[in-house]
Amino acid sequence: MAATLPMIAGALALGIPAAHAADSPARDSLKGTKPTWATAKADKGATSNSAQLKARVYLAGQDAKGLAAYAKAVSDPSSPLYGKYLSAKQVQARYGATKAQVKAVKSWLTAAGLTVTEVTQHYIAVSGDVSAAEKAFGAQLHNYAKGSKTYRAPATTASVPSAVSDAVLTVTGLDNAPHTATHDDTLPPPDSVFKNSGPFSSYYGSNIATTLPSAYGGKIPYAIKGYTGKQLRSAYGAGKYTGKHVRVAITDAYASPTIAFDAGTYAKKNGDQAWKTSQLHQVLPDTYTKTEECGAAGWYGEETLDVEAVHAVAPDADVTYVGAASCYDDDLLDSLSKVVDNHLADIVSNSWGDIEANQTPDLAAAYDQVFQLGAVQGIGFYFSSGDNGDEVANTQTKQVDTPANSAWVTAVGGTSLAVGKGDTYLWETGWGTEKASLSADGKSWTNFPGAFTSGAGGGTSKTVGEPYYQKGVVPDSLAKANSATGNRVVPDISAIADPNTGFLVGQTQTQADGTEAYSEYRIGGTSLAAPTIAAVQALAQEAAGGKAIGFANPSIYAKYGKKGVFHDVTDKPTGKDLAVARVDFANGYDATDGLLTSVRSLGKDSSLSAVKGYDDVTGVGSPAAGYVESYQPKAHRKH
Repeated sequence: MAATLPMIAGALALGIPAAHAADSPARDSLKGTKPTWATAKADKGATSNSAQLKARVYLAGQDAKGLAAYAKAVSDPSSPLYGKYLSAKQVQARYGATKAQVKAVKSWLTAAGLTVTEVTQHYIAVSGDVSAAEKAFGAQLHNYAKGSKTYRAPATTASVPSAVSDAVLTVTGLDNAPHTATHDDTLPPPDSVFKNSGPFSSYYGSNIATTLPSAYGGKIPYAIKGYTGKQLRSAYGAGKYTGKHVRVAITDAYASPTIAFDAGTYAKKNGDQAWKTSQLHQVLPDTYTKTEECGAAGWYGEETLDVEAVHAVAPDADVTYVGAASCYDDDLLDSLSKVVDNHLADIVSNSWGDIEANQTPDLAAAYDQVFQLGAVQGIGFYFSSGDNGDEVANTQTKQVDTPANSAWVTAVGGTSLAVGKGDTYLWETGWGTEKASLSADGKSWTNFPGAFTSGAGGGTSKTVGEPYYQKGVVPDSLAKANSATGNRVVPDISAIADPNTGFLVGQTQTQADGTEAYSEYRIGGTSLAAPTIAAVQALAQEAAGGKAIGFANPSIYAKYGKKGVFHDVTDKPTGKDLAVARVDFANGYDATDGLLTSVRSLGKDSSLSAVKGYDDVTGVGSPAAGYVESYQPKAHRKH
């Protein structure tokens, strides 16, 4: 079977580093397995030989270079192999680990004294004591101070015997610092009730705050109550498309016990098409772990937002929710792998991530392998770019978020969206909020425009090289900000994210009196942008006659500059600074403890700016009226 498939050779343009560098005749090192924080200064001595650990040895498969090359070719509109996707079975046959490789890796691990606890297509999980791990991976394990805590890590780069090095991609778990992700919604987790106070605007500018102080030289409108599907579909050029026969997957941690009821109730109340029987599926693990550490209930709101946003924009798309057992990277990787191994969908929305500084090269390699395995099957991954702008306010260091920084995913940035009367698109700014509170006498805004609170994540990666598809579109001032050779810049594309021009969601929450009941609130974050773009891609796939778009970045950048395809988003679309007034319940759910009134400026994202052309807040911009149509086969397009 494999022989009949188109083969591909040649250099890789995505700059994947070779995983192995020879360090002795008998062993090859596993690049990136010694974390940067494991410094001589932080070293607290050797880890006890009898301490127990669990690790995963990720399998490289039989042709890692060929996989990356084919993933590139099949995703590039200018390649003769564009769209020539393989089935999950073909991928496994051509690129998966062979039985001989698995056997060799298992016997090396067990010979060192480790116990094999699980074998999957992607990895071999082991457990055992530190001395066995040191023997297997040729590195001493020490304890290191990291912040106020102490963690275990290899004192030198781990290595594997040369005889099995071709079969091993990397190993994770030798260091035990938490590798976790957080969800990117910007409201308190709705395990206990959260509601918005009015007054509201029903569309942008429908309700002007005439009794409140002016801002930027004029009276400002109240924040949106929360846009619904009809308004978003109109803003992003859905036209007659509904995502029919397209499958979208959503990954998050855990699973909301009330998702089917909440999604059904929300659609009914807000004019969305009713869910059909068997249109929403859940793929869940047997058991959940680390529920307290990860704040499991907080993830319920994330899942609710993702599911309801996809359905609001692509009401006929089939939605599969894949819940991870925890917020740890290994478990999130497992959910992504489930989507790929079983081809559960062509489009995957992921509203979670972490800062790039926490991403270790071993994990980056494991994620990229899953994204490449998806790309060759025509599966595209969409990741929110983060909610803390350049991350300086959050981490004191300018950096991007991960996995959005991978060259193999579509990073989705955020905007503030103005939809006017009759669902007309007015404008967008880059999402970045500065907040000032109403003075005690109600006559002015204290310290206007106030401090930065949140904004779309973006900027230049420090670890990922510049992908070929960004060359010629992303300005050198961004691409070469961290190195002369150029790096990956995020995001790629953007959509609604600002919670002040946010989306209305409905969820069962614990009310103030302790009972559980369905209620609605407005939410935002690039957590909203990612499922919105995933839904728009479902419309685009339907427009393409059902042909999968796959890894979308090469085609997104190829469309850049074409008339009517993208809204070019800037921070001052009307020529002046913009703001909205917002009133919140002090306690988060009712007026008992009073109201808090503030002014929220739009388009003020940390050090990042939305400017004409590509920028690191909104990427190429947001989908305009011609975006979905641009995927139609040429013969069908309107001229």
